[in-house]
Amino acid sequence: MASEFKKKMFWRAVVAEFLAMILFIFISIGSALGFNFPVSVNGTSSTQDNVKVSLAFGLSIATMAQSVGHISGAHLNPAVTLGLLLSCQISIFKALMYILAQCLGAVVATAILSGVTSSLPHNSLGLNALAKGINAGQGLGIEIIATLQLVLCVLATTDRRRNDVSGSAPLAIGLSVALGHLLAIDYTGCGINPARSFGSALIANNFENHWIFWVGPIIGGAGAALIYDFILAPRSSDLTDRVKVWTSGQVEEYDLEGDDMNSRVEMKPK
Repeated sequence: MASEFKKKMFWRAVVAEFLAMILFIFISIGSALGFNFPVSVNGTSSTQDNVKVSLAFGLSIATMAQSVGHISGAHLNPAVTLGLLLSCQISIFKALMYILAQCLGAVVATAILSGVTSSLPHNSLGLNALAKGINAGQGLGIEIIATLQLVLCVLATTDRRRNDVSGSAPLAIGLSVALGHLLAIDYTGCGINPARSFGSALIANNFENHWIFWVGPIIGGAGAALIYDFILAPRSSDLTDRVKVWTSGQVEEYDLEGDDMNSRVEMKPK
């Protein structure tokens, strides 16, 4: 932990997570607000469809991943951070700092959005909630499955052991985010990101069923990491190696000389 704490690149990564989270939440939740408000098209009132919202979330994640992936890995989601932690790609200290930065970024972005959209009636600020007819257990299941496919995509796309990955990793992950939203919006509003859900709940001061949007993504992210690392693509590292990464980070993650310009990029396939 001490070695990471002293590195400028580590703190740049934490700041990158914070700033990218602000942009991601502002853009995606800003677009999602239209889902709950009527719009007029040629004099006919209708609501904006789920495709627009899903694409906004997915494209904003892909854009932020392309922008800061070389700095922080662009996790932008505590469930993704947890998956990478269990997959032994980051230290516990780094994971905690990332999750803190993500939650703070989400709160700041939602607060700014609250001011910008203060004139909208019944402004929910993108608050996640169970749809009518959906109970807590069903909502939890939706959140688990939607998050599992996302974290599984992240782990598979950024696996440095693979040499068959072509195309854009950020775009693939962004499409996975969009896919999760296409599934879950009608049931839970689609959390799959505890920090995103926390920002809306805190600013709207509504924590009804909020636990679902933490427990579901946590189970989904952890499940994806265990499935990928121990069933689909087992790693050869033993417990000692894993503990070393959890306490000190990846040996190759930072350049030990100079200004850390050769830091490992988690979001980019090797």
